[in-house]
Amino acid sequence: MLSHIHIRDFAIIDSLELDLDSGMTAMTGETGAGKSILVDALGFLLGDRADSGFVRQGADRTDLAATFVLHDAPLARTWLAEQDMDADEDELLLRRVIGADGRSKAWINGSPAPLQLLRELGEHLLDIHGQHEHQSLLKKGAQRLLLDAYAGLGDTVATVSGHYRQWRDADQRLRKLQNAADDRETRLDLLRFQVQELDALGLGDGEWSALNEEHATLANAGRLLEGTGRALNLIYDAEEGTVHDLLSQSNHEIAALAEIDARLAPLCELLEGALIQTREAADELRRYTDSVDLDPARLQWAEERISDCVRLARKHRIEPEELPAQLSSLQAELDDLEKGGETLEALQAQVEKLSHAYLQAARDLSAQRQAAAQDLGGKVSAAMHELGMTNGIFVVLVNVEDETRFAAHGLDDVEFLVSANAGQSPRSLAKVASGGELSRISLAIQVITARTGGVPSMVFDEVDSGVGGGIAEVVGRQLRELGEQRQVLCVTHLPQVAAQAHHHMQVAKSTRDGLTHSRIDALNDTARIDEIARMLGGIEITDQALAHAREMIERANS
Repeated sequence: MLSHIHIRDFAIIDSLELDLDSGMTAMTGETGAGKSILVDALGFLLGDRADSGFVRQGADRTDLAATFVLHDAPLARTWLAEQDMDADEDELLLRRVIGADGRSKAWINGSPAPLQLLRELGEHLLDIHGQHEHQSLLKKGAQRLLLDAYAGLGDTVATVSGHYRQWRDADQRLRKLQNAADDRETRLDLLRFQVQELDALGLGDGEWSALNEEHATLANAGRLLEGTGRALNLIYDAEEGTVHDLLSQSNHEIAALAEIDARLAPLCELLEGALIQTREAADELRRYTDSVDLDPARLQWAEERISDCVRLARKHRIEPEELPAQLSSLQAELDDLEKGGETLEALQAQVEKLSHAYLQAARDLSAQRQAAAQDLGGKVSAAMHELGMTNGIFVVLVNVEDETRFAAHGLDDVEFLVSANAGQSPRSLAKVASGGELSRISLAIQVITARTGGVPSMVFDEVDSGVGGGIAEVVGRQLRELGEQRQVLCVTHLPQVAAQAHHHMQVAKSTRDGLTHSRIDALNDTARIDEIARMLGGIEITDQALAHAREMIERANS
């Protein structure tokens, strides 16, 4: 359960500390107040791609943190244990910092974590249902994923996917071997030539970098010797006026004066140290000049070798430093072809065996989907009736058109069919439902599927758009019932939905120093009645609106 969220310099929120409770919490406010900002912040905390546009104007970064209580999140505990993270504590802290330059950092319980881990953990903590989610329901892929999530088929799908990858890899090897058999000799001739050419070059690992460094030294040997020679003369070797001579004279002068004033004695030590370092520097320069040779023959060799490396790299369309790895790769392929590699017969038998294993797993998955499809269709149909679509029928069609068309997700095509009116046969959701009907169908699906999920917290971001009146009250009751089992945070503009909540928060914005600020306040009973009345009425809150708001809240709590 999400227990606390901290937000600093995010969008129009400068600073926010918010405590959350179990049950259903409604979040309301005037249009433009920033009701969905909290949802955006939670999305970033759970691994959404960083967007510097959310960093508050004038700030250099946004800082987000959320605390989750884990007593109702066994899947999250298991995930933490599998990652060797501390899962003994009952609390979990997620933190995300996004800079104005777009860079971001994330932490799990104080330990740095990549976004992929944040996303994986977030799947066990919180589900976000957005107001535009019904658009994704029009895609068959999303429909299949939703059915699998409803039926808890994640592990089964993963098993099928594993069988698919094994079959695919073996099948690709078989096809490659079959194709190679046709032009094996041609390929062998080419590989032998390429391996011989690269082997003759004999470029070792790391040699390309060393070769370029040596070439730079050889090409600039005269300049290096001339410059270091001048430096050596200035420091030590000149007949007079060297750095060493001047330091020595200064040391003698200070030493004589130190006999008069002892405070100068430490300066003598410093100057003596400088003299030692000067002599050491001169020695290093002599050794360096001795190591640098004017060697035209060696320079020519280096230039020719670099030219050979560049030529072969271009031939293979790689960088010169990749030539050793290219030789290893081509040698391995040559060895495989010369030894005959895997025989066609053995590989064909393996592909057939893996194909059988995949089909068995995929058929089992299909059977489980068929059973779940009937259950989901019946429950969504019932929810549609509650939402005013009294003749609505929802069907989840699971169809296998071709068992030879393998895929990682199985053999099934999953499609949602709907009939909104009596006498109509169910047809594809994308072709039948109007905008308002699609919103209600989407809401029914989300509420039903959320009941079976293992995630302890859910966020509904204006999923009630497109409904009103008595239907809105039904939506509120369904979310409240869901809140009896899970933590539900609902961003809504409907008073009928807000009145059903166990807790109520108001989002408001103000202008200060020319900047817009947003805040979120938990409402007490009196303030809540005022907010519901505001949502019901116009500019002025009348006694009738207050009475109606009070009645709605009392009816929800009865």
